[in-house]
Amino acid sequence: MRARDPLVGPVLTAHHCAARLAFTREHRNWQVHHWHPVLFTDESRFTLTDVKSLWRRCGESYAASNIIQHDQFCIRSVMTWGGIYLEDRTHRHVLANGTLNAVRYRDEILRPIIRPYAGAVGPGFLLVQDNAQPRVARVCRQFLDDTGIDAIDWPSSSSDLNPIQNLWVVMCLCIWCCQVVPQTVQELTDAQIQFWEEIPQDTIYRLIRSMPRHCQECIQACGGHTHY
Repeated sequence: MRARDPLVGPVLTAHHCAARLAFTREHRNWQVHHWHPVLFTDESRFTLTDVKSLWRRCGESYAASNIIQHDQFCIRSVMTWGGIYLEDRTHRHVLANGTLNAVRYRDEILRPIIRPYAGAVGPGFLLVQDNAQPRVARVCRQFLDDTGIDAIDWPSSSSDLNPIQNLWVVMCLCIWCCQVVPQTVQELTDAQIQFWEEIPQDTIYRLIRSMPRHCQECIQACGGHTHY
């Protein structure tokens, strides 16, 4: 045995585990065509302190281009929202200037992005979003009802079941491996735009196709944490 850092995961109560188990049992036999009209959405915060490695020559440790300037009183970060679909992806949206409340979620994401996308996908469109307070607020639920957009009843504390979480990891790895590491918020934003657009659609397809494995592992864990 060796001392290792513990993994970090969401708090799962007995209620959470029961809901996760019920959801995965219901969807474990869904095939690729069942997930075809589903848009998986979520947001992730990328910080400059996320950058853990860079390419440099020996003796260049203190070169200005190889130093991430860290202000302990200001965490420089970019909150990014996106959605993935078997055949496409939404454009990446930066959630700037404060927290995401229900009105902002409706006006910046549901109305300008989700509604046109649902119309393009056509009948059977299903939205995957977590149960954060802005999304389940009455103003957002009313908007979805008025526009006829159906959302999957997603269990709480289940980001590990959403394949877009794996895509955020892919983006982080791409940013960490940049030859020129982002040092400002604008550079981090530009890097996100670049890698979001460059990720092959086949990668997204394979992530969504792995949903049966997500479900099966959650079932084996009795609704507990999975390695995803």
